[in-house]
Amino acid sequence: MRKKIHHDEHVDETWLIPYADMLTLLLALFIVMFAMSQTDKEKFKKVSEQFNIIFSDGSGVLKQEGNVTIPENSGTTYDTMGTIEEDKMNEVKQMLEQEINSKGYSDKAKVALYKEGLEISIQDTALFNSGEAEVLKGVSPLLVQISTMLQKLDNDIKIVGHTDNVPIFTEKFRSNWDLSSMRAINVMKLMVDAGKLHAEKFSIQAYGQYKPKFDNSTEDGRAKNRRVDIFVVRKYPEIQK
Repeated sequence: MRKKIHHDEHVDETWLIPYADMLTLLLALFIVMFAMSQTDKEKFKKVSEQFNIIFSDGSGVLKQEGNVTIPENSGTTYDTMGTIEEDKMNEVKQMLEQEINSKGYSDKAKVALYKEGLEISIQDTALFNSGEAEVLKGVSPLLVQISTMLQKLDNDIKIVGHTDNVPIFTEKFRSNWDLSSMRAINVMKLMVDAGKLHAEKFSIQAYGQYKPKFDNSTEDGRAKNRRVDIFVVRKYPEIQK
């Protein structure tokens, strides 16, 4: 009687496919983690700080992980932040123009938006007595209102003093530089003390008669050159063409 030949059963090897897939995924995960560990954290922190600044009014889309602030919406770009800043500055410019006109200073104060920032230029006759640097009480409410509107912008602010080319030498001021610097300082102090703007955002520049916008050979030109400029500096000037 012929004996039946028994064949060994084949081992089921289908488990190898998901196992190989799992190993592949783990390898990919380790590669990603290694790449993330090589990220320049200092540069990343600087970018994240700019996101915080732009969205500081409470509409931010940021979350905190450890010591690094990470934007949840990675599609937001530098150009987008520049556009947001432009829109905010345009909004504040319109508000300032309305306030200046309503207070009757439209012939003494001008607002302009440049590539470098937002400028509020106020002639000296609206701010000071002739040859003096103390801010007139009558214009203080306007400067406070301007300060309130600038609170919408988290930008640095330069206060720049200018004079005409007529020399000055008094007990208080030995030159136009002295006069223009003290006028700028007093405007800044009012905007910080009464206007509640942050002092660390401010800087002072004093040009005296050396940066005229108008012709100093005429009385009208000299009057326009005697001014204080409140300049809100853009964070993203290169975005503007």
